Amino acid sequence: METIEKRTFTVPTRAEVSESSQAIFDQLKKAIGFVPNLYAYFAKNNTALGDYMALQNRKSTLSGKEREVINLVTSQINGCRYCQSAHTVLGKMNGFTDEQVTEIRKGTAAFNAKLDALAKFTASVVENRGHAAQEAKDSFFEAGYSEANMIDVVIVVGDKIISNYIHNLTGFEIDFPLAEELN
Repeated sequence: METIEKRTFTVPTRAEVSESSQAIFDQLKKAIGFVPNLYAYFAKNNTALGDYMALQNRKSTLSGKEREVINLVTSQINGCRYCQSAHTVLGKMNGFTDEQVTEIRKGTAAFNAKLDALAKFTASVVENRGHAAQEAKDSFFEAGYSEANMIDVVIVVGDKIISNYIHNLTGFEIDFPLAEELN
């Protein structure tokens, strides 16, 4: 019986990517001090990094804090250790405590009623592949969110599913402090 060797996925260096991706690498390095492995991996495809950055950097009706709630909930449900780790750091940069980040990853935010409705709505959207429970939808709108906000939630969920799936498929090195495992 023939054995198939497990493929190892590697993150490209700046020299190994297109000129347009090199320019994005330079922007990232200037802005945050390094090029996260997730972004670098996208550059294996000549246009994917630019496309992904455009999606991430689009204008949104949601605050940075709200987007981090969506990122943390989605990454936890999808079991993406890379994004759980990255968004734990980003969540804290957006003002959440360690305890709040852990609570959000579990799909709730009892410390803030509006963010709690958002976390529960996001969890319902992701777990049910868009067929969110009526109660989660009702709570989302009752918390003051609009249909425009709902569209942005789905766009952020879609963005995070893309990155979650890329890392879940490849398993390249996590270059953020590793987020704690949750039960």
